[in-house]
Amino acid sequence: MGYEMILAPFLAFWVAGILKVPIHRLTDHEWKWGLVTSTGGMPSSHSATVSALALAVGLFDGFISAGFAISMVLAGVVLHDAVTIRRQAGMQAARINIIFDNLLAGHALTEKDLKEVLGHTPFEVAAGVGIGLLTALMVWLF
Repeated sequence: MGYEMILAPFLAFWVAGILKVPIHRLTDHEWKWGLVTSTGGMPSSHSATVSALALAVGLFDGFISAGFAISMVLAGVVLHDAVTIRRQAGMQAARINIIFDNLLAGHALTEKDLKEVLGHTPFEVAAGVGIGLLTALMVWLF
């Protein structure tokens, strides 16, 4: 016993990452396999990971354990970061890329575009949390 607390977040990360590919295909009409391990996108794999960890620790170690308290604080920090700081950094990257495009119009682009998909919308984070909770529950049940 104990491996479940590692298995649940590990599986949640990969389930969320793999789901990004067909969801992106439905919305943007292209297959982007790099999304599996990429930051940003729908659903949030980081949110799924920390949510699965917190629930798995609660289910297997107890909801009044120190481990559960630590994992909940960690989840709170990651979820807050995903919706606020990383999302704003992505929005700034998008604006900076527009500035570069305007400044370099008609010239060969020598700078690489900044990565714009860094953070998540609240819906993407909520979807990640849902995947994490479901994955942890599945590991607990089986």
